Amino acid sequence: MAVEKLIVDHIDTWTTALQPRSSAGRGSSGKIDLYGIKKLRELILELAVRGKLVPQDPNDEPASELLKRIAAEKTELVKQGKIKKQKPLPEISEEEKPFELPVGWEWVTFSHLGHFFGGKTPSKMKDEYWGGTIPWVTPKDMKTNLIVDSEDKVTPLAIEDGLTKVSPGSILFVARSGILRRIFPVAITSIECTVNQDLKVLSPFLSEISYYIRLMMNGFERYIVENLTKTGTTVESLLFDDFISHPFMIPPFAEQNRILSTVKKLMSLCDQLEQHSLTSLDAHQQLVETLLTTLTDSQNADALAENWARISEHFDTLFTTEASIDALKQTILQLAVMGKLVPQDPNDEPASELLKRIAQEKAQLVKDGKIKKQKPLPPISDKEKPFEVPEGWEWCKFGLISEFINGDRGSNYPNKNEYVVHGIPWINTGHIEKNGTLSITDMNFITEKKFNELRSGKIQSGDLVYCLRGATFGKTAFVKPYESGAIASSLMII
Repeated sequence: MAVEKLIVDHIDTWTTALQPRSSAGRGSSGKIDLYGIKKLRELILELAVRGKLVPQDPNDEPASELLKRIAAEKTELVKQGKIKKQKPLPEISEEEKPFELPVGWEWVTFSHLGHFFGGKTPSKMKDEYWGGTIPWVTPKDMKTNLIVDSEDKVTPLAIEDGLTKVSPGSILFVARSGILRRIFPVAITSIECTVNQDLKVLSPFLSEISYYIRLMMNGFERYIVENLTKTGTTVESLLFDDFISHPFMIPPFAEQNRILSTVKKLMSLCDQLEQHSLTSLDAHQQLVETLLTTLTDSQNADALAENWARISEHFDTLFTTEASIDALKQTILQLAVMGKLVPQDPNDEPASELLKRIAQEKAQLVKDGKIKKQKPLPPISDKEKPFEVPEGWEWCKFGLISEFINGDRGSNYPNKNEYVVHGIPWINTGHIEKNGTLSITDMNFITEKKFNELRSGKIQSGDLVYCLRGATFGKTAFVKPYESGAIASSLMII
């Protein structure tokens, strides 16, 4: 089994390939996707369904005989009234066959292999349809390749009034959902259930091939997503007629079993590698964070230099993931604001004098009517001071050195249909760039008239904007390069 050996012998190549995720992932390893193992799984499936994972055996009964048995079973089901007689399926033309098949394999469409039907949602207005014991499967339940239960349940009355029962061994797949932009969820149900309108069901004419049909759909997932789905509509959907009539290939029944066995073994290996890699990443990140903590906990400059020297010797092995680099950046910022990044100069004017000048400027702004007079802030108690500050530094509160301004959240708040191509910037959280400035490529704009209607939330040169909530909570940016503009309700001006 040369292909299987090739995969196993080069396993380190797959397990060390990482890429950033769009959001934080599993464990303290943070934003890490085990890209190599993910691609390895895809490769295993693709090789399997193309006849390249296990060798062919000339003694196997050919797939043509399997298709005859499937056709005979279909005829019997029609005879028994269990399914309706279909129109004869068109032959697969030579032009539809993109390459030569392995020995014993045949071209086939999914329509040759089973009976398709869909589902629906019972009326939400009828309580008697809901809260029963019959699983009602929707895309949110399609998280694994085997359905054993569902989040929602319906009653026998819902079945009587039009829902179709799905037998164990049937193949469920998502036919309408935004998830079809990326993946094609497929599962076998191990239970009797029913489905909603976003799923389709393939009930195989021959139950013994259920697991291989699922493997076929998994193995051609990328092709199906890229070529057999409809995009540009309100929600992505499967081009169902094209999907059920598209030619795919099927191996002899005996080879199907060998393929399934090999895939199971290799996927189990992937599971073990994934767990090992995640555990290693977690341990790596814990080590990084522990070592970086020694920097912020350093009691003096000599201790900091010593701790930094210890870390810098292993820089190339410690800071190899996005999470570890993020932690290093955060540590540098923390050292800066704790007074540990640069040495103090006893000749510097102390911060106490700076605070006096700030207080004088604030008093002048109040006198000029540019800001409102605030209530005096309570002094900072010793309990509120978590550590001793360097010589010349002072503890202070943001309220002493800044003014905080919210946006206008009233009836004057701009709607999207009021945006214009050119005008005054209307700033939201999505406009904060990683470098701490505001976007110049996708800014929203409002008219001067709309800007003048706003009662608050108007920026000035030198201001900061701060994200108050959501996934980007805490993001901060200077208002550069803009001299004027207004903020959405998710931001605050400092």
